[in-house]
Amino acid sequence: MSALADLDVTHDPSLRSWVASAGEGSDFPLQNLPFGVVAPRAGGAPRGVVRIGDDVLDLTGLAVAGLLEDEALAAAKAAGEESLNALFALGAGPRRALRTALHGLLVEGSPAQEQVAALLTPVADVDVLLPGAIGDYTDFYVGIHHAVNVGSIFRPDNPLLPNYKWVPIGYHGRASSIGVSGGTVVRPLGQTKRPDADAPTFVPTQRLDIELELGIWIGPGNELGEPIALDEAEDHVAGFCLLNDWSARDVQAWEYQPLGPFLAKNFASTVSAWVVTPEALAPYRTPWDRPAADPAPLPHLDSEAHRRSCGFDIDLEVHLATARMRAAGEEPALVSSSSTRHMYWSVAQMITHHTSNGCSLRPGDLFGSGTISGPTPGSEGSFLELSHGGTEPITLPNGEKRTFLLDGDEVVLRARAHREGAAPIGFGECRAAVSPSPGGTR
Repeated sequence: MSALADLDVTHDPSLRSWVASAGEGSDFPLQNLPFGVVAPRAGGAPRGVVRIGDDVLDLTGLAVAGLLEDEALAAAKAAGEESLNALFALGAGPRRALRTALHGLLVEGSPAQEQVAALLTPVADVDVLLPGAIGDYTDFYVGIHHAVNVGSIFRPDNPLLPNYKWVPIGYHGRASSIGVSGGTVVRPLGQTKRPDADAPTFVPTQRLDIELELGIWIGPGNELGEPIALDEAEDHVAGFCLLNDWSARDVQAWEYQPLGPFLAKNFASTVSAWVVTPEALAPYRTPWDRPAADPAPLPHLDSEAHRRSCGFDIDLEVHLATARMRAAGEEPALVSSSSTRHMYWSVAQMITHHTSNGCSLRPGDLFGSGTISGPTPGSEGSFLELSHGGTEPITLPNGEKRTFLLDGDEVVLRARAHREGAAPIGFGECRAAVSPSPGGTR
């Protein structure tokens, strides 16, 4: 788990790609090389690709071009399928070998530049698809500031439940309603009850919200009945993305007791399209700690190696573009800035806890971190928090106000990892717009 031990030539910030669009300011420079799945607009089967600058590199074409061998070749063949699940299943060794080979082919001065250039396609010329076939989806609750903020709204006398600092809380979501960035989200109908009403009503949600989350793609799974130890947990991570867990807060308030989230959550989640590998994030690892006054995790959720480097330092942002802003050609407005540094439980702890009872994971399963809010105003990862439960509207640069989302609003999540001595890398956008409910508008 040592971040320094994982650094190699692929992280060298002085190296550049011969792909011109992969230069300074790009989310996808030579040091990133995330995987994804696209389909030709003119027709044809989906295929696995790697993103470099504003282009995608066809991994199936690369596999038959004679430029790869051994583990790198096996990984390219697996990644060339209609989903990345086969690549996820191979684990870190082949994935790392392919990343190293891709770096050598795409770096300035590569003798294979002409051959590789023929396999590039502008990302604007393809349809970008969901990268994995998601079998199961679990959403966690590892943002402690979000937990306190939301608890203060719904349970002001007891905002943080007593189990929070002992167990990574999560619930099983719905995989079928997860979509990729660039789509739309239909405002859901749901049963809600006003405090002063005698009975609930079935109406379009009036409190449509978002949640700023880190997504975790699972790689190799585990056998049923065989828990994953903490120091082995990250061997089961295939990569990371951004995740927006759309939420109907009025539906949630009425239905969540006694069994927790259901229809308020399962109508839509949106992920960014590119799977950023653990290898690409190696320079941005941080130690894992918690306040000295908090209880130490139970032994199966704690280790010296884990504490050394199981955190990540990734900046997170929420942007909003209203229909009026888009009509005026205005850029989305920044409404919140946070960081993965504010996760109370780590990715490794989520995996170990999830499997601690013997539950099996499979390649292509997806985890959500839960909302990652920060401790200061303007770092909240949901409109529920930003508007203090809908009581204090936020004001956008053009004068429009929002407590929750209106039809036509478009939410854009962004993330970027940077530190001194490393090349900044990004995740691309996680973008979706709200369309009216079939039962009415808002």
